[in-house]
Amino acid sequence: MDKLSKEKRSWIMSRIRSENTSPEKFVRSMLHGMGYRFRLHRKDLPGKPDIVLPKYKTVIEVRGCFWHRHKGCRGTTTPKSNQDFWLEKFSKNVKRDRQNGRKLKALGWKVIVIWECEIENESKLADKLSRKIQGKD
Repeated sequence: MDKLSKEKRSWIMSRIRSENTSPEKFVRSMLHGMGYRFRLHRKDLPGKPDIVLPKYKTVIEVRGCFWHRHKGCRGTTTPKSNQDFWLEKFSKNVKRDRQNGRKLKALGWKVIVIWECEIENESKLADKLSRKIQGKD
């Protein structure tokens, strides 16, 4: 049973952003500092990717571990109440992510996924971004 009223839970959920999240802003700032220039949320690409680097034909998806089910991550928890709803929601998110990734690759785009928990280690993240964007990984 949820400890919050339906109205309070609804208000909290309405504050969850799908674009311009803190992890996304962090990655954008890091990329900019590394000298990369990019576009945001291009509507003409499948899934409207978070970050698009046209010069490298690369998209970067910054995913929340909870919402997109990062395997083995401590952030991938499942709420105890209304589990059927949550499991279906998470399943749809993962399925949509896979479909969009396949579509982007079919169009010739390289897809890089950055998980929310990876932001904790800045130097490791910078190394991952450099290697993947430059095609050395």
